Amino acid sequence: MKNKHLNRISLTQRLKAYRKHPFSFMLMILVTLSAVITVGVLVMLVGYILINGIPHLNRDMFAWEYNSENVSMMPAIINTVTMTVTSLLFAVPVGIFSAIYLVEYSKKGNRLVGIIRLTTESLAGIPSIVFGLFGYLIFVIFCGFDYSMLSGALTLAIMILPTIMRSTEEALKSVPDSFREGSFGLGAGKLRTVFKIVLPSAVPGILAGVILAIGRITGETAALIYTSGTVTGIPDNLMESGRTLSIHMYALLNEGLYTDQAYATAVVLLIMVLGINGLSGLIAGRLSVKKG
Repeated sequence: MKNKHLNRISLTQRLKAYRKHPFSFMLMILVTLSAVITVGVLVMLVGYILINGIPHLNRDMFAWEYNSENVSMMPAIINTVTMTVTSLLFAVPVGIFSAIYLVEYSKKGNRLVGIIRLTTESLAGIPSIVFGLFGYLIFVIFCGFDYSMLSGALTLAIMILPTIMRSTEEALKSVPDSFREGSFGLGAGKLRTVFKIVLPSAVPGILAGVILAIGRITGETAALIYTSGTVTGIPDNLMESGRTLSIHMYALLNEGLYTDQAYATAVVLLIMVLGINGLSGLIAGRLSVKKG
């Protein structure tokens, strides 16, 4: 009863405030409308994919080998997981260590820091097709890796590096200085403080950046067409070509003969992304609760 009474009082106070300040009321309507439009577009997009894709899912599409009859996506699923893990192995250590240098070790006004941040922001704004051409020239031709999973993973690692760096940097900045001062006061050195105190406290923020990176990897097409290729099978090693789910879906639509199967592939890709994001968010939440 008390909560209901308080809610009524707060609502009445808000209405009085909006009457005195009409601009605030208009701003509230615009903000609410924007939120509704955003959620509505997301629901329409997901609903459209599910309605058009779920009816066409069948066992043949999950066969171990691909052929023109079953149009199996299983090799593409395995290649997507392999590509994601390999790209993260290259990008996560470099991104985290770079952010640690920027936050913990660099001095204020350092020119190198300004160059690194400018480079990171520039990389974040480059279209993926440009990354694909860069990967084709450097990894496929110059390094001699040819069309391979390794060429695609290295290209994607460069693409997601700015995301991981910036999210890690912000996560490290959010750690209170009292944590560092307490560690130093107990006699711990800089390295021990960073890896035992600061970095574990920033894990939820770092995982948020990794989640965004995973979403970009699983949905990337343009950069991988020029680097990993479009071979339908499962490669024996990273030096062989293979297509991911996004390339598989693009190839099916491009051929024009497997539109229904392309929608079914989009459903699986959507479920994979949502599942990875949900699992990562659950892990980050548990880590936050344990530290709290």
